[in-house]
This record gives sequence, structure tokens and C-alpha cells, in this order.
Amino acid sequence: MLTLINHLFLFITKPIFGVAGRFGVNTKELERFLKFMVVGTIGFVVDFGILNMLMLNFQARQVDLGMWKLFGVVLLNGTLTFSNTISFSSAVISNFTWNYLWTYPESRSKPLVKQGGQFFLVNLMGLGINLAVLNALNPLCTRVFGLLGYNAAKAIATIVVLFWNFFVNRYWTYSDVE
Repeated sequence: MLTLINHLFLFITKPIFGVAGRFGVNTKELERFLKFMVVGTIGFVVDFGILNMLMLNFQARQVDLGMWKLFGVVLLNGTLTFSNTISFSSAVISNFTWNYLWTYPESRSKPLVKQGGQFFLVNLMGLGINLAVLNALNPLCTRVFGLLGYNAAKAIATIVVLFWNFFVNRYWTYSDVE
């Protein structure tokens, strides 16, 4: 299965690598970044799919896990925070599996427990960043976009965490990769 995915990926990206190589771009790092983006897209679908499934289910059942406020300012929307934590964690499991098997296959020289632990810590901090951005932007996005405004806040949070995850994972979790 991975061989088929690799062939398809290389068929699609070969022209990009040819042009990038002419400009002195490290094509191996470009390939890793593009693979990371494909894996991230899969994670995005998992994350947003589960988030919306949970949120819409809570809304349909009229379940509200409350608001956590400080001096009248909403710090956390309980329902959104819970749903986002479940969806984000599901995407992390998907992303780790795909990155381990496909994006960084040569990283398997490092013990899986150590690598998985590092990936977990990076993504735990990523979850914190994601929740902070999501909860900070949700009130504004909900006012602008209505009931599903949390998706706009989530999209912005996802973009912020994308760069955090790539660079910290690349230079810490997968530091053994040349």
C-alpha cells in the first residue's frame, strides 16, 4: 500500500522537485515537507470530521458542558474544548502513524517509545496552542459566521499549530533523520 502511495506521490510531485532543485532547494526536505502536508491533510479531515460530529451531536441533544469564565470573560467553552481535545487527539494518532511509516521511515533507528514520547509532547503543546487560539477566536468567529463559526476559529488554530508541529517534530522528534 505504501509503495503505491509513494509512486503516486512522486508522480505528482516530480515536476516540483525538478524546478526546486534548479533553485538550490534541498529536494529531500521539500519532499518531507510535502509528505508532512499530505499527512496533515489526512489529519485535518480526521480532526474536523470528529470535531463537527461531536459538536453537532451535542447541539442536537442540547448538551452544554458550560463556560469557564474569569472576570466575566469566557476562557473556555466546555463543549468545544472537550470535542476539540478528542478530535485533535484522534488526528495526532493518525499523523504519528503516517509520519512514522511514510514521511520519516528512516527515523525508525530511534526507539519507537522515545520517538512516540517526543511526538506526544510536541503535540500536547500543540493541543494547548490549538485550544488557546480556538477558544480566543471562537466568540468572534461565532458572531461573524454563526452557529458553525467554531470551524473558522479551528482553521486558524490548525494553521498556527501546523508550523509549530512541523518544525519542532522535524528538529527534535525526527532529529536522527539526515
